[in-house]
Amino acid sequence: LDAFSRRIVGWSMASHLRTDQALGAPDMALAQRRPRRLVHHSGRGSQYTCMPFSTRCREAGVLPSTGKAGDCFDNAMTEGFFASLEWELIDRTPFRDRGHSRRELFRCIEGSYNRHRRHSGIGHGLPVNFEKTCGEAA
Repeated sequence: LDAFSRRIVGWSMASHLRTDQALGAPDMALAQRRPRRLVHHSGRGSQYTCMPFSTRCREAGVLPSTGKAGDCFDNAMTEGFFASLEWELIDRTPFRDRGHSRRELFRCIEGSYNRHRRHSGIGHGLPVNFEKTCGEAA
């Protein structure tokens, strides 16, 4: 989640929690844009604290950041996104298979959240419009 525009710029899903899955979201974000400074904030899971993840972040110029144990406030913006995703998609959609869930997730993020969801943090605007008006995150 881009804290500047509230746009979801990278996401990944898999049937496991290994490092290659965890690298999917930042790799997608880096492919979409090349910010001058990128912080990847995550939980303290082993997939985010292992050497391959740290190495990939260093190679890409990404500063890894992990939350304090038991502190939900340092990642509140992303947690809010996940709460919306769970309420609006996951709890209401009977997924037929993994491919169906991936297509619905794409539709929810790229078709709805980034293009139609208004965010108070950006003046009740839309993430894609905010980026066009103010420029992409630095």
